[in-house]
Amino acid sequence: MTLKGFSKTALLLTASTALIACSGGEAETTKTTVTDAAELAASDVGSDTLYKADAKPRPYEMIEYTTAGQTDADHLYLEEVLGEEALGEVKAWNKTTLDRLKADPRYDTFYNDALEILNSKDKIPYVSYRNDEVHNFWQDATHVRGVWRKSTLDSYLSDETEWETVIDFDKLAKDEGKNWVYKGNSCLSPENELCIVNLSDGGKDAVIRREFNTKTKTWVEDGFVTEESKGTMSWVDADTVVIGVDFGEGTLTDSGYPMVAKVWKRGTPLSEAVEIGRGEQADVGYWPGVYEFTNGDREIVVSRSTTFYDTETFWFPMKDGKVGEPVKFPIPTMSNLGGEFKGQILLTLNEDWRGFETGDLVSFAWNDFNENGEIEDINLVYRPDAKSSMNGYGTTKSKLLLATTTDVKGSVHEYDFTNGKWSSKKLDFPANGSVSVGNTNDKEEVAFISSESFLTPDTLWTYNTETGEKAKAKSLPSWFDASNMVSEQFFATSTDGTKIPYFVVRDKDIEMDGTNPTLLYGYGGFEISLNPSYSATRGKLWLENGGVYVLANIRGGGEYGPKWHQAGLKTERQKIYDDFISVAEDLIAKDITSPDHLGIEGGSNGGLLTGVMYTQRPDLFNAAIVAVPLLDMLRFNKLLAGASWMGEYGDPDDAEKPEEREFLRRISPYHNIRPDADYPEVFFITSTKDDRVHPAHARKTAKRMEDQGHDFLYYENIDGGHSAAANLKETANRLALQHVYLMQKLADAE
Repeated sequence: MTLKGFSKTALLLTASTALIACSGGEAETTKTTVTDAAELAASDVGSDTLYKADAKPRPYEMIEYTTAGQTDADHLYLEEVLGEEALGEVKAWNKTTLDRLKADPRYDTFYNDALEILNSKDKIPYVSYRNDEVHNFWQDATHVRGVWRKSTLDSYLSDETEWETVIDFDKLAKDEGKNWVYKGNSCLSPENELCIVNLSDGGKDAVIRREFNTKTKTWVEDGFVTEESKGTMSWVDADTVVIGVDFGEGTLTDSGYPMVAKVWKRGTPLSEAVEIGRGEQADVGYWPGVYEFTNGDREIVVSRSTTFYDTETFWFPMKDGKVGEPVKFPIPTMSNLGGEFKGQILLTLNEDWRGFETGDLVSFAWNDFNENGEIEDINLVYRPDAKSSMNGYGTTKSKLLLATTTDVKGSVHEYDFTNGKWSSKKLDFPANGSVSVGNTNDKEEVAFISSESFLTPDTLWTYNTETGEKAKAKSLPSWFDASNMVSEQFFATSTDGTKIPYFVVRDKDIEMDGTNPTLLYGYGGFEISLNPSYSATRGKLWLENGGVYVLANIRGGGEYGPKWHQAGLKTERQKIYDDFISVAEDLIAKDITSPDHLGIEGGSNGGLLTGVMYTQRPDLFNAAIVAVPLLDMLRFNKLLAGASWMGEYGDPDDAEKPEEREFLRRISPYHNIRPDADYPEVFFITSTKDDRVHPAHARKTAKRMEDQGHDFLYYENIDGGHSAAANLKETANRLALQHVYLMQKLADAE
């Protein structure tokens, strides 16, 4: 069974993936046991001391911004996304930044190198597989906006794939005079002829949905079409969809996501769609979708996200074309309902339940639940040990494929369900890197599995779950010379004694004299894991030019399962920042680098991380890339999708939990900029059309730094959405700007 519709990953702050730098495929995510930690003393927050091995942060000092023209209220105009005064500030900052960075002779080299990689026809065309056809979305120099294309499996596996265009989005944008950015499709199986295509104006999360016929390659006349909105839309049958979008006043949550689910029949206006259920305005969202079983049956399932991590799930039975009363799944709210395999419904637990543990993957019989709305027997599929976690799964016609990590290094296992029990075996794929389950189809035996490491390019494998045959399908070329490079894993000790893993990628012959330009990357939130991954642009622009790259697997992520994430929720979040500081200090103690040569980068929630770092420990860093960030933590819940993240950060306006506002005030970068501090020159990067994390976070923080006379760089792309780039040329431009900045600050430093 496959869930067609809402996925919580759609809400995750995934700029960490988009901003790492790409080599053609999607960056993967992974998932250590948390030691019992003592509470962090308030005196451990905030510092402006010069770094030394035994440096202690000074006690936290509340800062009040009362100077006329420099108060929080004075900066509110920057929240007007297209406001004339706000854009005037943005354009001035952009000009200063572009004039300096583009004048550096390294800019052109970096830009051309990045664009060559991004436009390369040697990239792996990652595919979905159905009806012996593979489908791929492709961008290069000719297809700037991209093309949806397809081929046969045999042709795809050959050296020269013969592609057939389904939709050319460059041509579509030109014909319609729109800045279309493709955001995926949903097709009606098993024929997969009718598809809902999602199109975004400039890269926003909000999309229009239009019905397309892949056989005739035309838009369906009088087909299903919606206005721009966040939400979901899934096929029930050829003439029916279940939909959750903006239906007008009172139909969106405070987070800007759908609150109402409706069934919409072909040939009728959306206004006549029949409501089947609704959530509440304070919810994150109310997400209608469709479960498709292996036998082709479909059932409407709606997820009501009361918080980002708490979900109630309902089955809406259908009979004779009518939708019945909802039946609530008797499962914990902190769990994720997954696919079906041989009649078993898969369920991932983020809390203990009925004798099973947080982090377990379990299953139960659909027929038992279908009969009376209850769940009797529960079967354990997978239980991680203290060093392991689950990293995604997929089902084929005959097997369940499960990716796991141990100390952030991946493997894949094959599972089967026979005689009421699950059995498994480990599959033979490259070790000491990342291995992930790619596209699978529960009506086919062929699965796609990817492997990569920091220094080994991606390889895409086919694996036949019926025969056990494994074969290389595609692989990336080596875009940079890694012959003299090494990747090592170390563990830093955080404030509370927890061991924090991190990877160092470097030239094996560098001198440990503290002068190596080093970039430390982190995220630390939403149970998103950072795995070893091959980035052609990172290798070409940074490693080949003498840079050291460090990936920190701090708490807040999912590297060691749900407990690793939950250890840093809300008022426990300082642990995440202490973890990152411990990695930075460990790098300095090892003489890999020093504060003059150490820079940090993070995007979205990772932008909050780097914002906190430069305000709490400016003595540790000489550069900070703060990309598409959250920075105003007292108003984040009032800006765009921010209200949906209170389950992660806390509620700054909850009068019954004043400790949450107090803590957010302590870490909020926007509220902790001091005129007497010696900050590194920060580089803010954001996008005007980011409709997930408001550009005002970066704007207001840059303005406060300007108010106090601190140096900073700022670049706001007019298009691009949450990835801050809508096309490959803009991506190459952003990468070139970032690497010129890093070289100026870390390599050129004396």
